[in-house]
Amino acid sequence: MKRKYLSMAVGCALLAPAAFVQAQEQQHPAGHQQATQLDEVTVTARRRTESIQDVPVAVSAFGEEQIKDLQASTVEGLQGAVPNMNIAQGRGSANSVNVFIRGIGQPDALQTFDPGVGMYVDDVYYSRINGALFSLFDIQQLEVLRGPQGTLYGKNSTGGAIKLTTKNPFDNEGGAVEVTAGDYGRLEGRFYVSGKLSDTFAASAAGAKITNDGYVRDADTGKHYNDDDTEALRVKLAFNPADNFRATLSLDTTKQDAALTLGRPMANLERTDVVLGKVVLKPGETGKWDRRVRTSFKDGQGQYLKHSGASLAMDWDIDEQWTLKSISAYRKLKTKSYIDIDASEYELGDVLVALDQNQKSQEFQLHYDNGSNLHLTFGAYYMKENVPSYQEAYASDLFGVLGSQVKFLRTISDDLETTSKAAFAHANWTFAPSWTLAAGVRWTKDTKDYERTTSTFWGAPFTGLNETVPFPATSASWTAMTPSVSLQKAFSDNLMGYVSANRGFKSGGFNGRANSAYEVRTARFNPEFVWTYEAGLKGTSADRRFRGSAAAFYSNYSDFQARVSEISNPGSMIPDFKFPVLNAAKVNIKGIELEGSALLGEATTLSGQLSWLDAKYDRFDDPRHDPAYPGYDPVNVIHDHVPFSPDWTARVALQHVFGLGDNGNLTFGGDVSYRGKTWLSVDNRAVLSQDAYTLVGVYGVWDSPQMAWQVRAGVRNLTDRQYKTEGQEFASIANIQTAYYGLPRNWYVSLRYNF
Repeated sequence: MKRKYLSMAVGCALLAPAAFVQAQEQQHPAGHQQATQLDEVTVTARRRTESIQDVPVAVSAFGEEQIKDLQASTVEGLQGAVPNMNIAQGRGSANSVNVFIRGIGQPDALQTFDPGVGMYVDDVYYSRINGALFSLFDIQQLEVLRGPQGTLYGKNSTGGAIKLTTKNPFDNEGGAVEVTAGDYGRLEGRFYVSGKLSDTFAASAAGAKITNDGYVRDADTGKHYNDDDTEALRVKLAFNPADNFRATLSLDTTKQDAALTLGRPMANLERTDVVLGKVVLKPGETGKWDRRVRTSFKDGQGQYLKHSGASLAMDWDIDEQWTLKSISAYRKLKTKSYIDIDASEYELGDVLVALDQNQKSQEFQLHYDNGSNLHLTFGAYYMKENVPSYQEAYASDLFGVLGSQVKFLRTISDDLETTSKAAFAHANWTFAPSWTLAAGVRWTKDTKDYERTTSTFWGAPFTGLNETVPFPATSASWTAMTPSVSLQKAFSDNLMGYVSANRGFKSGGFNGRANSAYEVRTARFNPEFVWTYEAGLKGTSADRRFRGSAAAFYSNYSDFQARVSEISNPGSMIPDFKFPVLNAAKVNIKGIELEGSALLGEATTLSGQLSWLDAKYDRFDDPRHDPAYPGYDPVNVIHDHVPFSPDWTARVALQHVFGLGDNGNLTFGGDVSYRGKTWLSVDNRAVLSQDAYTLVGVYGVWDSPQMAWQVRAGVRNLTDRQYKTEGQEFASIANIQTAYYGLPRNWYVSLRYNF
């Protein structure tokens, strides 16, 4: 079966040898019209509008219709559609997203870690993975850039960037209303309305209400979990008072109030008993999951988020050659999430995590274009982020004396302040008729100030161990120079090749899981760096019916920030659980990425991607490998595989439009995606891995003759494949190893009216 689907993907990808484009391929035309070529696709990967065929960057782009054809309601729906990208809902959280591109991401969800993949909405950087599981309700275009980004972007990113661009009020007059219903109680409503209020002023409003009951239920009460209840609103005001000046004010807010997101315990859950030693409380689950759960949390202890912001983007054409752009933004994120880490009815690793983050950022860009062979970009970026956090950890079933439980509660109040400053410059010079050289450099300085207070409360007989420890405030700064260079050759009007080298940087930080004053003082970890070297081809056929890309890359990734789990005093009456962050590893990553799309006949579109990734540790410096270390663990501490880095991923999508004359169009489509074996934890615990699997999706669309009405129906995960997407690994505490699963088979029907 694996060979069959890989062969399908190879055949599709080889239809065209250069840049994958699914954005704006087929827009379900009004009336059956003969299509003769694929539409041109433009992207803003280099902060200016260019044909995707001319950009020496591995980039995938999706327009509004293609996002629908992916059957994606959030950014998680991109899984499988982009080469060498792993994107999933964050572990145990209804509002966060975990993204890895080419083996680089954020291995710990805590707020003291920075993302490895930058998330941008209308060029505004979102600094937390919390609140980044975006609902796709008014997106004009979505771009995914693979490889380090820095010399053209506000925040340096080692793995890549995901850019969402929302609709411009001047370009999208009119609107739409859409209602979607499906199984598992799915009910969604979306609207968009936009129009010119004068020749110089336009406004738009977009909103969404998204609900579902969840596909996980309590085994005893029938209560539903892993649900959603989200409300989102965005208002944009665009002002063009003169030909040389444009300004857009954007205001948005999102509110989510969901139940718990629960996983499945994959290993025996244990209590540490003073007399009896380890006592198994719950056997680990094997075989197919019935999606039935139990939890120690009560009704009302769910997951809440409110995420709001404002941004002002201004463009001023100083003259025919110079343009100044300013992007000012303020964002506020508030979350209160209960997370049942052990996924059981016991209090072993249950937590409350509450954030109250705010973020201010300012970016300036100065562009020069001589109209022929030279384009220059100069930029400056400033961001200040404050992330106060309050946490509670409940573990009253973790410790026991003579079979009786011992009450345990730990509270944590911490505050992280980050100041990021950067300056960057980039030049694009066509120095000969078919040769272009691009080079850039970025200077970054990140400063972090961190302080923390921890209180521990024990029940009898350990009440004498209660304590409150104010940890000393600490601060650190890191600076980096990250260059980029590319050389590009136009072999013909339809074929381009390039080579590039890019350096990425992700700043260091402080371990937000430290539980003693000593740990905080010594828990600073250093930055990560990566050099990526890439060669690629992008091209189209002469008749523009075939388009594709091929890229090969090699990345040298150093000082990988790995959070691990250990017991520093095994065998003692009360074990000391620690979660150190190690600059543990040097990783060599190489891969090949093929993407393509083809117009077959008059109304059939075939597209696909095939990617291969070989991510290996050159070294992994882990003290738990040392027999003299108190936490020595030669059995479970294994680092043979880089997490979230499957060797093969592939996707094939086929769509055909049937013209119905005066009755509109009928479109049928579907896709098959394949993902190789994936490890879900830094320590390669066997139960936190997912074997290779294949997913199938199908859909049908009817469009009325004038595109006023649209009816869409689809099924995701048609074969009801059960597969893991994420994992919690805290094996030193109660042997916690929890897996989270993707959606089961689900169907939906939507009705849309365009006006």
